[in-house]
Amino acid sequence: MELNGIKPADGSKHAKRRVGRGIGSGLGKTAGRGHKGQKSRAGGFHKVGFEGGQMPLQRRLPKRGFKSQLLKYNAEVTLTSLEKLGLAEVDLLALKQAGLVGQIAKVVKVIKSGELTKAVKLTGIGATAGAKAAIEAAGGSVA
Repeated sequence: MELNGIKPADGSKHAKRRVGRGIGSGLGKTAGRGHKGQKSRAGGFHKVGFEGGQMPLQRRLPKRGFKSQLLKYNAEVTLTSLEKLGLAEVDLLALKQAGLVGQIAKVVKVIKSGELTKAVKLTGIGATAGAKAAIEAAGGSVA
């Protein structure tokens, strides 16, 4: 391949439609805009969602819902994943290095899903009531 032989793929480029260039072009006179009206005039257009003065759809419908932006900093870890991890002491940094929680996670909570047989000491990590009971039953602790 040479630099002077590079060309775009067939059909990827096409000539821009030139309007208002005489009757023979097929797009002369009104230049494809039709006759009269706001859309035919230069600079004549309306904002997105405008319905001619009728109450627009986005204002007719009720406002609903809210999604907190803080949720992206929360993460969950299951008892099964703690079992597979196999560490005696688990903190936020260890979970991030193991890839069990995202790098931007700030608040981590252990949930009761699966079984735990090894004793695990949690530091700086929360746990649900059921998960806490399971961890303590296995000989671990939640701090």
